[in-house]
Amino acid sequence: MASKVKRGDTVVVLNGKDRGRSGEVLRVIPKEDRVVVQGVNVVKRHQRPSMGQQGGIIEKEAPIHLSNVSVADPKDGRPTRVGFRVLDDGRKVRVARRSGETIDR
Repeated sequence: MASKVKRGDTVVVLNGKDRGRSGEVLRVIPKEDRVVVQGVNVVKRHQRPSMGQQGGIIEKEAPIHLSNVSVADPKDGRPTRVGFRVLDDGRKVRVARRSGETIDR
């Protein structure tokens, strides 16, 4: 089955400490059903210095489970479920259930 959340999508967090915040999907991890969202679920990690990077405490985004995010409706930015539709030219596109707008570019 086609993925409902893809890299570059704008998603809204539904549960957890960042509930209500939105951001762009940086990475999708399908084997673990997780996504990394820009500016959401930021954690601090201690980094050892290496040849190309300075050491210290860095902040980075941690993965969030797919069930805790929802794609933002392109019309109003509120969370929506995702459906699929086959267009006349044969392309299969993702559609926002809330407004009926296509999500794919």
